[in-house]
Amino acid sequence: MKVDTGLAVGEWRELPDEARRLEAAGYDAVWTAEVNHDPFLPLGVAATATARISLGTSIAVAFARSPMTTAYLANDLQAASRGRFILGLGSQIKPHITRRFSMPWGRPAAQMREYILALRAIWAAWNEGQPLNVRGEYYQHTLMTAMFTPEPHPYGPPRVFLAAVGPAMTRVAGEVTDGLVVHAFTTERYLREVTLPALEEGAARAGRSRADVEVTCPGFVVIDDGGAETAARITAVRRQIAFYGSTPAYRPVLALHGWGELADQLHALSVTRDEGRWAAMGELIDDEVLNTFAVVGSLQQAGAELKRRYGDIVDRVTVPRTASLAPDQVRELLSGLR
Repeated sequence: MKVDTGLAVGEWRELPDEARRLEAAGYDAVWTAEVNHDPFLPLGVAATATARISLGTSIAVAFARSPMTTAYLANDLQAASRGRFILGLGSQIKPHITRRFSMPWGRPAAQMREYILALRAIWAAWNEGQPLNVRGEYYQHTLMTAMFTPEPHPYGPPRVFLAAVGPAMTRVAGEVTDGLVVHAFTTERYLREVTLPALEEGAARAGRSRADVEVTCPGFVVIDDGGAETAARITAVRRQIAFYGSTPAYRPVLALHGWGELADQLHALSVTRDEGRWAAMGELIDDEVLNTFAVVGSLQQAGAELKRRYGDIVDRVTVPRTASLAPDQVRELLSGLR
C-alpha cells in the first residue's frame, strides 16, 4: 500500500523545501486540494523541487473549468514533473458550481464521464495527431491548430483519478479513469458494501477489472501524542465529519449505519443563520460516529489501524500533513502502515 500526504500552501517561499522534506520522509505522493487556493500552482512549484514523489490534485473541481483548460494545465504539470502528475478531479455540488463558479450544472455522473473522455480526446489530438472531434451533450471541442498544440514530451498524458461518493459517480471512475479518490467522508463498511461493488460494475462495463483502477483513501486521522492539542484535534475532526454529514448528497453514508436521523439533524442545523451552528453540529458527532469515520491513536496505532481497515481494499492511503512531526515520528507512522 502506497502512503501519501497533503501539501498545503503556507508561505510560498518555503513550499519547495516542504515538498523536498515530504519526499525525503518517504511518502509516495503529495496531494493538493481546491479549497482556498488554486490546486495546480503549488504542484508546479513542487515539481521542480522534487525528483521521485508523485504530485496530484485531490481534488481539482472539474466543472469549474472547461476540459480544454484542464487539459493544458495537466499537460504542463505532467511535463514539469517528468511524468509524476496525477490529475484528481471531483464534481463538487451544484450550489458551488452554479453560485460560486458561475458554471453550468448537468447530470453530474454523465457530465463527468463526458468531461474525462473529452480530456482524453484532447490529449490524443496533441500526442497522437488524432482529429479533435468532441461533440457531446455538455462539451464540444472541434478546433485544434498547430499554433495551439503543445510541444511534445515523452511522458504521455497524466493519469486521471476521480473522486466519488455515490454509486453512479463511482461507476464512472471504474469505467473511464485510472483511479478512484475515495471521499474522506466514508467508512470501511461503506467502502466494502457500496463503493467497491459500484467500482467493479463500472469497470466491467468497459471490459476492465478492479485491478485497472487504483483506489486511494484519504481518511480522517487524529494523532494522539499525549499532548494537550489532542482534544482540539478531535473537536476539529468532529466538526469536519458534521460538515460533510450535513450535505444531503452524503446522507447515504450515514444512513447505511442507521444514522439517517443524524444526517437530517445536521442538515437542518447547517441551513440556519445561527453563528454557533458549526460547533453545535460537531457536538452531535458522538464517539461511536467519530471512531467509525476516523482513526484515533498514537503514530504506530494509527498506522496499524489504517492498514487493518483498508489494507486489503485500497492501493494507497493519505495520512494528514505532518509538518509538525520530526523525521523519526514520520518514519514511525509509515512503519505502522507498511
